[in-house]
Amino acid sequence: MIRNILGSLVALAGAASAVLSPFRDWYAGRAGQDYRLEDLFGGITAAESGVLVSILLPFLAAALLVIVGVVLRSRLVVALAGLVVLGFTILWMVRQGQAAGSLVVAGDGSGLQVGVVNALAGGLLMLIGALLMSGRGRRGRRSRREREPVEPYAAPAADQVDTWPPTQEPGMSVQTSPWPEPEVDPYTGPDPRDPRTRSYPQAPHPEDDPRDPVHPPHRPPPQG
Repeated sequence: MIRNILGSLVALAGAASAVLSPFRDWYAGRAGQDYRLEDLFGGITAAESGVLVSILLPFLAAALLVIVGVVLRSRLVVALAGLVVLGFTILWMVRQGQAAGSLVVAGDGSGLQVGVVNALAGGLLMLIGALLMSGRGRRGRRSRREREPVEPYAAPAADQVDTWPPTQEPGMSVQTSPWPEPEVDPYTGPDPRDPRTRSYPQAPHPEDDPRDPVHPPHRPPPQG
């Protein structure tokens, strides 16, 4: 939050510096608003320019981009505004150097003046403001992760042993129940106490079975 506020203030200060720069002298006593926007692409001329068709126009557009970027907390939009200001200022310097033969800085006002410094400083402040801003991407991703429902553990497959806690690891789990599985009693025939099955033949009890449970029955040897 603090980074967004600090970055926004720096970017807005850069936008103000860029917008005010065309109203100050740029070169040899000529204000920035006197340079036509089309001169930046066709060459600097001595023709006067209106305010809304001068170099002020891209700077106003950049200032609007900064405001939009601050409201949306978009670092990309603010950085784009700074690049617009720096790009048009550097383009003007190239055209002015071609028209004058060279660019000089003189104390008597015959060279580059404070208006160019204001424009360059405004573009740099916009870029610095974009770097200081934290933006909203990380917070948005974090809030989306918090809103996503947590999926429960999937039911184990039929060929896997039930364990607790559930595990997502493949294969059989090493944590199983310590108790032995119950064994099913063998079937011993119909219940004699049930009147519906009382007449069914009953299996002999082990103690009533005349056969030897260990040795199978055998035929006695013939009498000689």
